[in-house]
Amino acid sequence: MGFELNTMKKKSFFRKLWKFLVDNYFLSIFFACIAFVGIVSIYKLFFVKPTYVYVKVKVGQGLWWASTQKPSMWYIEAFKKIKETQEQEKELTGKLQSEILEIRYYPWWGSNQYDVYLLMKLKVTKMGKVGKYNFKRSAIGVGSPVDFEFPSLQFSGTVIDISEKPIKEKYEEKIIILTKRNANPWEYDSIIIGDFYFDGKEKVFEVLEKTAKDTQTLTSDIFGNYPETTPELRRYIFVKAKIKVRKKDGNLIFAEEQIIAPGKTINIATNNFQFSDFMVTKVE
Repeated sequence: MGFELNTMKKKSFFRKLWKFLVDNYFLSIFFACIAFVGIVSIYKLFFVKPTYVYVKVKVGQGLWWASTQKPSMWYIEAFKKIKETQEQEKELTGKLQSEILEIRYYPWWGSNQYDVYLLMKLKVTKMGKVGKYNFKRSAIGVGSPVDFEFPSLQFSGTVIDISEKPIKEKYEEKIIILTKRNANPWEYDSIIIGDFYFDGKEKVFEVLEKTAKDTQTLTSDIFGNYPETTPELRRYIFVKAKIKVRKKDGNLIFAEEQIIAPGKTINIATNNFQFSDFMVTKVE
């Protein structure tokens, strides 16, 4: 008798519940959506294996066509600290969201600013089987802007390469000859044999030899006339250097974006000298 009474009570409860849900179908749909989202979230959190991709990011405003101020040395020091302490950007659950694997930086044409490039590991959601990914609910690919929020540093950048496997680039050494006409005498004196540039990962440029020929130049006035003045002493400088580049599409690439070839100027600085207006005349 007690069992039958309990059964009747349960049936009566479910009838009332069903009637309530039917009468309040908007509320029913709302709770059903919440339940569905919760189930999907729990499934993704505990049962779906995370997908990671490897990207190369150029630090900056984020839009490749936007001209903004480039990072200064204090910015680079912050990146170094993140790398040394193995700091990571994490999700609310504590899982890895992004990680810096490698830092390289190059001076920007004699300024106190730098082009900074990062190799990073990102947790993403793969969209189908066509190689598309979402990072922080935004689609990413080559050329797309991306934002990061590490505990000690927030920054933006542009994705310039993306791969499901670790990005490993092969660099090779080349010997180049640099020249500069009508250089000031102090420029030749400031070039030091053995001076080099370290890009945060390795030595990528080193001075091997230097020679110079004396020459002279005349300075004209604002009207293009050459008054009677003493010719100024100048030097024709030749520098032999060792440089690390990578091959891509038949070109030799230095500092990620500079093509090294005879007739092209080079943007490079060592610890003691800025090579301003020097031209590549030979690549060995």
